[in-house]
Amino acid sequence: MKDSESGNRLGSYLRARRELVSPAQAGIVAGGNRRVPGLRREEVALLAGISPDYYLRLERGRDTNPSPQVLESLARVLQLDDIERAYLLGLTATRVRAPRRARPERVPARVHELLAHLRIPAFVEGRAFDVLASNPMAIALSPRLSPGHNRLRSLLLDPEEQAFHQDWTKATADFVAALRTTIGDDTDDPRFVELVGELALSSQRFRTLWARHDVRRLDGGTATVHHPVVGELRLHRDKLPVDDVILVVYYPDKDSDSDEKLQLLAALSQTDAIGTTPDGPADAPRPKTP
Repeated sequence: MKDSESGNRLGSYLRARRELVSPAQAGIVAGGNRRVPGLRREEVALLAGISPDYYLRLERGRDTNPSPQVLESLARVLQLDDIERAYLLGLTATRVRAPRRARPERVPARVHELLAHLRIPAFVEGRAFDVLASNPMAIALSPRLSPGHNRLRSLLLDPEEQAFHQDWTKATADFVAALRTTIGDDTDDPRFVELVGELALSSQRFRTLWARHDVRRLDGGTATVHHPVVGELRLHRDKLPVDDVILVVYYPDKDSDSDEKLQLLAALSQTDAIGTTPDGPADAPRPKTP
């Protein structure tokens, strides 16, 4: 993460959100000589009922402890939703944080057992969308759900994953906003620093989304994906916290077309597993023993 962003997170967030609100959305008649996207600083200050000088100090990081009333007014002007408003209020929470060591994310043994029994795609992810464990159905759904992959990295950089999602544009926006929400004030977490740095260098789409400072939760939902073998699947997604990790499950509506296709995919993946042994295909000739 850039030093300027981590050192002045409140100012960076206010500036990014200000640029996303059009004068028309704010009820302002725009003139013809506007040089900035969105609202001007003085317009935000006027609508929020604070002085332009004070708002300038907030954006430039000269005042890092505005009152809750000021933040509430800014949230109203910037048209923040509940999650974004909570994020804004959290940026100024005054507390001393001791440096924390990065904790390894471990999958409990009971979750490995659960994965083995589930007959729907299921996997475990960490806070930065690292895949930590998965069952055969998850890998049959997408090889990028194998342990060791990072879901956001795959989504942004892997052409097969891009083709997998029906609405790749929305998926990337949701994932990047969820990452920023998850990071919160852990801006010095080594895994987050590594991932954000890598994606900022390798993905223009990530740089564009990261600059917006969007925040949102990525919990339950429904997605349509294009599987290369069974075709289009409409799947619901649920995320269940287990200790320090997240269990993610995908499932279709019962007796739907997607349900039938998922059952076909399960049968095909089981056939592939039966037809292959650690030494190669099951019908391959084996070396004779002396």
